This record gives sequence, structure tokens and C-alpha cells, in this order.
Amino acid sequence: MDEISTLTLNDAQTRLKQVSLNAEIEVDRAILRQSLLVITPYCDYQIFGVCADTADEALEALHQYTDALGYESAPPLEKIVGSVYLKYNPHTGLCYLDRYVGTERGVLVACQSAYDDGIRDTYGYLPLDLFAHD
Repeated sequence: MDEISTLTLNDAQTRLKQVSLNAEIEVDRAILRQSLLVITPYCDYQIFGVCADTADEALEALHQYTDALGYESAPPLEKIVGSVYLKYNPHTGLCYLDRYVGTERGVLVACQSAYDDGIRDTYGYLPLDLFAHD
């Protein structure tokens, strides 16, 4: 068996936290993708934050993540010029795009749960193109 097919919930959380704590760490992208898929059933829903150089890049990353994790696409947004922060709550459908002056780039995935045994944690910055189709 390979590492991906035997990934436990604890393994998935550990991999995601490694990236959250050290952006320079090399993690196999397939394992990172699988880690998000493993934790998703333990969340009521996830909120996405995307830091990108352009609105198009942020919207594309958000679309890839929401598609991969089984969420509805974000509503259309008016694009702005320059680096951006995009936040999307698929539970409420609220989404906004704003200028961003920070240097971080990537996707934050905030897991939400109303239950004690659910996952309530934030992971990222994950690669913008983690779920890009090859």
C-alpha cells in the first residue's frame, strides 16, 4: 500500500500543520490534496481565504478548491486590480474580494464544526494551484 491510500486523520492533520508552520517545507502535493480530502468529513464546512497576485488567480484557486472539496462555486465578484484577498464561506454563500498588501500567497482553509469531536482548525497557506488539473 502507498502512503496516500493509508493516510489516517491524524496523518492528514499532521501534514497540513507542517505546511502551516513552515511554508518552505517540501510536501508531496498528492499527499497534501489527499490530506484535505481526509479531514473534510470531520468538518461541518470550511471557509476559504485566498491571497493572490491577481483577482483572476484568486478566483481560479478558489474554484479549484471548492470543486475538489464538493462545494458550490462562489458567486460572481467584481474584479479589482492588484494583489487581493478573497474570502468565501460556502455555508452562508458570503464572498468578498479586497485589496491585499501582505506578501503571503496561498489558500487558507478554516475548518468549522459545532461538535466537540469535529475539526476546528485552520490550515495554510496551501499552494494556490494545489488542485489544478494537470
